[in-house]
Amino acid sequence: MGNLIWDEALTRLKAGNDRFTKDSLENLNYDSRLRKVLTQGQQPYAIILSCADSRVVPEMVFDTGLGELFVIRVAGNIANQSTLASIEYAVAHLDVNLIVVMGHESCGAVTAALQDGDAGSNNLNHLVEYIHPAKHACGAGADVNTVVKKNAELTAEALAANSKIIQDEIENDELKVFSAYYNLGSGKVDFFEEA
Repeated sequence: MGNLIWDEALTRLKAGNDRFTKDSLENLNYDSRLRKVLTQGQQPYAIILSCADSRVVPEMVFDTGLGELFVIRVAGNIANQSTLASIEYAVAHLDVNLIVVMGHESCGAVTAALQDGDAGSNNLNHLVEYIHPAKHACGAGADVNTVVKKNAELTAEALAANSKIIQDEIENDELKVFSAYYNLGSGKVDFFEEA
């Protein structure tokens, strides 16, 4: 685990997703022996910022076990101050050098952002505000999945723009940030160019 260079980490994620889509999961890293080892510390090899949607479980989607991924889940996979701080921690203190911002098909948070008006509470309204730049970038009439992909892309860009820690690591070629899209039906993750 841990300390993989970004391209090795990306290859590992893609291989795990391939196994997931083929119903040939191999990872059984959940036993008591591993739990005991992990009490000494963690060395995840990738950071995944994904939606909190119950159908999108990064550890399963990438066929990983305990301690392999540093996962932050929030509706709409947004980069607010708390998610950004969590990512900075993993970059600065755990030496993780791959970040994937993963949106997903039919995202409810993006659907809420596409609907004009009150999302139902001040908290929900605040959350969907983070998705409005993607909505505006795609233009009127854009479908939800187009906006989901744009939101993941803009969130990936925002990570570097709003964090000196992340920006410095990218500039030093120590970190790569990718956006991705999870297809609910097939389970396939499409990776896009780095941010």
